[in-house]
Amino acid sequence: MSRGVRALSSRLSTVLPYFFALAIGLALAGTIFPVEFLVPRAGQGWAPQGDAAQHAIAQRYFIGDAWRWPPLVARNLIPPEGLNIAFSDGIPLQAMLLKALRAWLPAGFHGIGLWYAVAWVAQPVAAVWCLRAAGETRLLPAIGIALAAVSMPAFINRYGHAALTGQFALFIALGFYLRLVRAPSAGLWAAAALAMVATLLVHPYLAAMALAVLAAAPLTLLLRGDGRWVGAAAGMAATIALVGGVMLAFGYIGAQGDGGFGQFALNLLSPFWPYRSWALGGLAPREIDATGHGGWEGYNWLGLGLLLGLVAVLALRPRATMAALRHHGGLAMALLGLTLLALSFRVGAGSTLLVDLGPAPGFLEQFRASGRFFWPVGCALLVGVAALLARAPHIGSLAVLALGLVQFADATPNRRAIAAWAGERPSWVVDAPALRGMLARAETLTLLPSWPCVPPRDPLGDHARQLQVLSLAAERPVPANTMYVARWRERPVCTDATRLTTPLARGELRVILPGARDQAAALMPGFASLCAPLGDLMACRLGE
Repeated sequence: MSRGVRALSSRLSTVLPYFFALAIGLALAGTIFPVEFLVPRAGQGWAPQGDAAQHAIAQRYFIGDAWRWPPLVARNLIPPEGLNIAFSDGIPLQAMLLKALRAWLPAGFHGIGLWYAVAWVAQPVAAVWCLRAAGETRLLPAIGIALAAVSMPAFINRYGHAALTGQFALFIALGFYLRLVRAPSAGLWAAAALAMVATLLVHPYLAAMALAVLAAAPLTLLLRGDGRWVGAAAGMAATIALVGGVMLAFGYIGAQGDGGFGQFALNLLSPFWPYRSWALGGLAPREIDATGHGGWEGYNWLGLGLLLGLVAVLALRPRATMAALRHHGGLAMALLGLTLLALSFRVGAGSTLLVDLGPAPGFLEQFRASGRFFWPVGCALLVGVAALLARAPHIGSLAVLALGLVQFADATPNRRAIAAWAGERPSWVVDAPALRGMLARAETLTLLPSWPCVPPRDPLGDHARQLQVLSLAAERPVPANTMYVARWRERPVCTDATRLTTPLARGELRVILPGARDQAAALMPGFASLCAPLGDLMACRLGE
């Protein structure tokens, strides 16, 4: 074989696995998500819902605001302090790029829908990159892990929360870990550190998981008796310092939420509970839960393909499996720690709560949805099983491909569910055309009750109305007084009574939802003459 042919063969062996992974991701993204979902515009005839609406509102306001410091603050939302879009899961990494490109974007564009396509394309590609770091570079295993990675149930089941579909970052962290324990270098640590910052700017939960995986590198080297652990520890310290510096500069430090560590935990049976499994779903008609808060956040069915692959590896290559665990002892310890964190202080098996250790330390209250911390374990199991199974004599490559195909088929109900969600076109519960006309002439929006004043159980449905009015206002965006946030520096308090006593300003559109109507009638100057019904709402403004 000539040198040129060998070079071409080498390039093809590198390119083809990524080509097939990319093709799988593009095909799935193109068939699951409609174009109008991926590329939204102002004036759409359907209403965004729930968390997805919150994320889109935050991005639209941020994209429409001026650049400022800290860089993630949108001062046109909850002025004068503004909103840090990281606290509303606005995917800052993507939002900053879109803001830089806003002159070329359609009116009212946001990237929340597009992020799903990014995640679905990146997931199989990152898994192939990770498998190659484990030493497996052949095509069939690459196709197998690409199919399996994009079919991980915990990944697919993130619809409604775009940022958390960025689980490709976990495969990237695992890929860096595998390379850093084999051939650590300053350049590789610098790349890993930048990847950790990027992951933080997608979502802090993902950053915490990725950092835990990366921190296993110096520990593994230490357990091996490899003196390079000192340099790896220095690289990890520098990475943590960089991520901490970005958190400080970008306004993450000091944020708090509702707490409740353990409410949304991993159930001991979750990895084996086949909810939405194509083959075994009849055995599990609903998510499993022992805490009384539903099992969605703790949903971690590993998938039939991965479980069968795990059984095959333990049966066919038990010694190699144990050797791999010893060889990657630091990673095994990190994954065990993440599993314990996912289980939380309230450990359930099925519908039974086995252990309740009481209140958690305060710093853990930031991780209310602790069940998510099992995601890196699932990713690592997939990579480990694929790498070990691929080396089984005679059948290895085909076995990994079969694993991927079974995993892909088993995930069919989950793909159907996310496709159905992306294809929903919910009706507006507010008069969208009339409000759009009013907002086009408004300089500011005052929406009452504001978010802190809506009762937690919200019997009137003002929370949904609030998100819809803000979704319409965000199309321009019109500066607004309130927003639903997941984190805050100081707990928001209800000050609607004071605001209602303030006379309407020129250019202000004051929208009164049902929960504030009686209070507005009693306190607002000129309520009877300045406010008019608009469906269930009251719209108030000075005469033009």
